[in-house]
Amino acid sequence: MYLITLGINHRTAPVEVRERLAFSSSEIQSVIADLKQLPSLNSFIVLSTCNRTEIYATVPQVDKGICDIKKYLCKRAQLSGDEANCYFQFWTGEEVVDHLFRVTAGLDSMILGETEIQGQVNDAYQFACSMKTGDRVLNTFFQEAIRLGKRIRTETGIDQHPVSVSYAAVELVRSTFGNLSECSVLIIGAGEMGELALKHLVARGVKTVLVSNRSFYRACILAQEYGGESIRYDHFLSKLDQADIVIGCTAAAHFVIHAEKVRSVMSERKRPLFFIDIAVPRDIDPAIKEIPGAVLYDIDDLEQVVLEGMDDRRKAALAAEEMLQNAVDEFLNWVGTLAVIPTIRALKQKGNVILEEELRHCFNRLGETNPRTEKLIRSMAHSIVNKLLHTPTVRLKEYASSDDGELYGKVLEKLFDLSHQCENQEIVLAGTERSDR
Repeated sequence: MYLITLGINHRTAPVEVRERLAFSSSEIQSVIADLKQLPSLNSFIVLSTCNRTEIYATVPQVDKGICDIKKYLCKRAQLSGDEANCYFQFWTGEEVVDHLFRVTAGLDSMILGETEIQGQVNDAYQFACSMKTGDRVLNTFFQEAIRLGKRIRTETGIDQHPVSVSYAAVELVRSTFGNLSECSVLIIGAGEMGELALKHLVARGVKTVLVSNRSFYRACILAQEYGGESIRYDHFLSKLDQADIVIGCTAAAHFVIHAEKVRSVMSERKRPLFFIDIAVPRDIDPAIKEIPGAVLYDIDDLEQVVLEGMDDRRKAALAAEEMLQNAVDEFLNWVGTLAVIPTIRALKQKGNVILEEELRHCFNRLGETNPRTEKLIRSMAHSIVNKLLHTPTVRLKEYASSDDGELYGKVLEKLFDLSHQCENQEIVLAGTERSDR
């Protein structure tokens, strides 16, 4: 069998093409039902996100498997052959292992080190398990990818550095308040980046949300989405004393929050007040930075944090690369042992047959023996057989991934006169090359 992957991603296809192959949960069920009808696929797992749709499969023939998957996706997305050649990308052999490991670790994402893909790969694997579309190799492959993704994020911290303005704002807020569960946020202007910052804040524990916008209807919609309260635009200044975090993202041509008002609020306030100004032109008077207890970050401050975060993620990615390559090597070594598993199984089976025959002869000669003596004899016999077979078993596994791995297996079969029906479990990973598009 061979391991292959085919699909599209944010590097190869524009969003108008990707969205045609972005399958919902209900759609994936029909996709899986269709793919099960393809005799060229032994097993498969479908990974579909907004930025990529990829089908991982084991196949008896590479060209046939890739051709059938491509034809199916073209039909599903109504793409021509020329479009498919332009947008699709496929991998075979070792490149498949390297690719999925990179994807799961966030090294192939639009945003380096992003975390969402980890859960999406896990969801794809769990769904495949429920639909029984994987096999031993493919399931183990995805399990290892998921484990590696978690380990890379834990050990390198690649996902801990802010790489968007909204994320940077939230990280700065956390550095001031620590636990956000008792904090309240007032968002003024309901702009896209402001809403994203609000989303991050709520995800990290903020429970009290106040929303004000020139369009009160829009304020009501956003407040309802996050379980908050909508405030009429001409009343939001009266709510400053209730907020811990204020996000400014209006389209106003002038300051909407002035230093005098904040100074008045802070004179009667004991806890800090954090301002995030994402608007251009600015919404919040920069003189607020001079007021004790008030903290203000504008768009330039946040973008500097983003630049530093990207640099930190790139450094973490270098450490992740080494971990990834080690993981690829380990998985390839494991796959290499699959070809000799039938030989090892037959060797152990023959050892057990000889053991039982000799024990039967021994006990026939000895006659009646007490349970303790019989147990000692059996234990000694098992120990001798296990120790005798241990070294050839270990060596065969070690040599399995080498160029002479198959030869060592054949020699062992000849030396021990092993008769077994060889299982078709070999996955060919070495010696195959990737073709882009």
